[in-house]
Amino acid sequence: MTGINTGLLHNYPVIDKYTGASSIPKYQTSTFSQTKLNDESRQFMYTRFGNPTVKALEEGMAYLFKSKYALAFSSGMAAISNVLMLAKTGSHIILPLEVYGGTCQFVSTILPRFGITASFVDMSSLADIEAHIQPNTCMIYIETPSNPLLKVTDIKAVCELAKKHKLLTVCDNTFMTPLYQRPFELGADVVLESATKFINGHSDVVAGVVATNDQKIYEQMYLYQKNFGGILGVEDAWLILRGMKTLGIRMEKSVYNAQKIAEFLETKKSVKKVYYPGLKSHVGHAIHMSQAANGGAVLSFVVDEKYDCDEFVSKVHIPILAVSLGGVESILSHPATMSHACLTPEERAKEGVTDNLFRLSCGIEDLSDLIDDLDRALK
Repeated sequence: MTGINTGLLHNYPVIDKYTGASSIPKYQTSTFSQTKLNDESRQFMYTRFGNPTVKALEEGMAYLFKSKYALAFSSGMAAISNVLMLAKTGSHIILPLEVYGGTCQFVSTILPRFGITASFVDMSSLADIEAHIQPNTCMIYIETPSNPLLKVTDIKAVCELAKKHKLLTVCDNTFMTPLYQRPFELGADVVLESATKFINGHSDVVAGVVATNDQKIYEQMYLYQKNFGGILGVEDAWLILRGMKTLGIRMEKSVYNAQKIAEFLETKKSVKKVYYPGLKSHVGHAIHMSQAANGGAVLSFVVDEKYDCDEFVSKVHIPILAVSLGGVESILSHPATMSHACLTPEERAKEGVTDNLFRLSCGIEDLSDLIDDLDRALK
């Protein structure tokens, strides 16, 4: 058994077996030469079906997730939408009330065309989840901590409930990564993440990953990957392979910064509320810490309504103002106009996504510089 950083450098394909190169090369090709007809010994034929660079990444993802199978997709939404397509016509899915905006839009506007319905519920209440289970329910979709209010779901309890009713459980684990939260050990059937975020970690790739231990689910997902065509490009796969190597040390610093910044923001009168599961004041703190190693690297906070939010962001100089999260640089987001802009004002209000709510993905900058910058902006 090796430690995190050793494993990320040695416990999956990192050496090219064909040349001995210390970094898996970019096999930048669409097709592969065949030596004879019907050559079943050839592993690769066409990059949409499989590519050595992408395959190395998928094996690395399987190591990272501690799963039998992993598949790489062209974006986090490609991973999410392909998994949701496991639902059959006429079936029903249960999702968190505050599920990621892209997931909400796909479920609300695309799946109904296939006769698939959904219920959005408070995932902190097992009773509420069970009350929404219908005879045609096929899947419970978990996202914990949620985006952007960092609400916590008891993964083990929900998975046990799902098994009781013979339902599939899917967990979006993007915020915590497999380093700090392992849904498979808690009973999940499928785990997915936006590899755009912490796994790659450098804000230069868009990608998704789906992992499972179920062969039938894997075979179905591979069929979708191949036929929907949402494959990951070779260049992006290579960049993620590079980014993975520093995941451990990047996350350690980002989590440290997040914990300290959350504690700092709690002391500011100009901040009405801080959402971070690593804080004891967080309503889901106990459950979260029972299933995760720490509070993660993302927090959200509400600025007092009397302050001008445009003026606040104009005074923040170190974190970039942008969508997304999980980069080495800190990223300040405004959910109402970014991740949840596709929702109506009424839908955002129902989820608690107010106009004065901000989300901060903490990077690896010096903590004192980040705190000084936020302090100046708040003043």
